[in-house]
Amino acid sequence: MDKIKLGITIGDINGVGPEVIIKALAHENVRKHIVPIIYGSSKVISYYKNVANLRDFSFSTISEASKSQYNKINVLNCWNDEVNITVGKATEEGGKYAYLALKRATDDLKTEQIDALVTAPINKEAMKMHGYEHSGHTEYITKEIGGTSLMMMVSDVMRVALVSNHLPVKDVASALTKETLKNKIKIFNKSLVRDFGIEKPIIAVLGLNPHAGDEGTIGIEEQEIIRPVIIEAKKAGLMVSGPYSADGFFGSSQFTKVDGILAMYHDQGLIPFKALSFGSGVNFTAGLSAVRTSPDHGTAYDIAGSDKASPNSFLQAIYSAIDITRSRKEYQESRANPLKKAEAQ
Repeated sequence: MDKIKLGITIGDINGVGPEVIIKALAHENVRKHIVPIIYGSSKVISYYKNVANLRDFSFSTISEASKSQYNKINVLNCWNDEVNITVGKATEEGGKYAYLALKRATDDLKTEQIDALVTAPINKEAMKMHGYEHSGHTEYITKEIGGTSLMMMVSDVMRVALVSNHLPVKDVASALTKETLKNKIKIFNKSLVRDFGIEKPIIAVLGLNPHAGDEGTIGIEEQEIIRPVIIEAKKAGLMVSGPYSADGFFGSSQFTKVDGILAMYHDQGLIPFKALSFGSGVNFTAGLSAVRTSPDHGTAYDIAGSDKASPNSFLQAIYSAIDITRSRKEYQESRANPLKKAEAQ
């Protein structure tokens, strides 16, 4: 099978992103499946390959994705400025260059210059210093690509999707509507089928309130919004159940019996996910026409520049991008011209 042209954003140049990128791409096995294009700076990569004690790590510098070399690690320079690397610190410069790399890579993803994108961690404070208006990668990429996205965390243990992403807890209940929940369930189901090859996925939906509202005594969202949408989804043929009390659902290991879990807000889904999968999980933006993944950790300023960062989650993000890209291609091929396929059998 042909290699996938994979874009990789450098992330915050003061965090562990450049280090884990280099360590991940140093694995010969991963390079058998991809043509890697690092969106960032050859000077920054040169600096961090010394940090990672990989001085023989070699790459080619390119000016655009179309000039990438098939059997090489490619670094696409997104700026020509002299950069001050302030390891372990949130700086406006760090935010600026993370944004330049993200913008260039997202533009190439939109125009299909690359097949998929893996984003290294950014720091929200640094991005805000530069004037970045979005609360994370997911929101920016969704706006640029277009459509409705679903933030999903994926590991061998579970798949958790979120109805609301980076939203203050005080705003979660007011943002929860029947239409929003209905759309998220549809996107989740389609992604599990198309991106993960699960023909009839089983989806568990969590409640918003403690004890899933306790029949209206601790909140009414379950009765007025969540349960009616679940009933409607079942009538449409989807295998959806709930709403479940989050603590009991994870505490009793019910998560092992389903293909996907839809959480109402960020920490409700990510705390159990990271407790069971940290270091091996992947953030996947489902629902978009393009494939984007990222590791399940942040910039880790406390260990940046010390050669302590593990590339495991970044490797998983790369492999997930490969698998999802191929799964989508197989999905499209299997559904193309079904009449002709039936006649050929």
